[in-house]
Amino acid sequence: MGKQHKKTIKRSRRKQYLKRKNEQQKASVVRKESAPAKKAVKKTAAKKAAAKKVAKKAPAKKAAAKKATKKTATKKTAAKKVAKKAVKKVAEEKPAAEKGEE
Repeated sequence: MGKQHKKTIKRSRRKQYLKRKNEQQKASVVRKESAPAKKAVKKTAAKKAAAKKVAKKAPAKKAAAKKATKKTATKKTAAKKVAKKAVKKVAEEKPAAEKGEE
């Protein structure tokens, strides 16, 4: 009987805990929305400066990315060719093996 009592206590405490957490989350969302606009202006200026730096580095990165994609594409096609050859060999061997059994 004591275990049943503990279970009900646990459930009620869990409900209280979840209620507190939900209220805390709602309060934090309200705080974030009412944050001063000055910080947002500073962040946008910093983002613009970072975007300019990235834009300068982008052409080099794009060229490297193109090379990498070409390499992977050639590797994939080579792997497909090898796989097709292996399947053909297995298909050719099976009929020969079956004929030998008969």
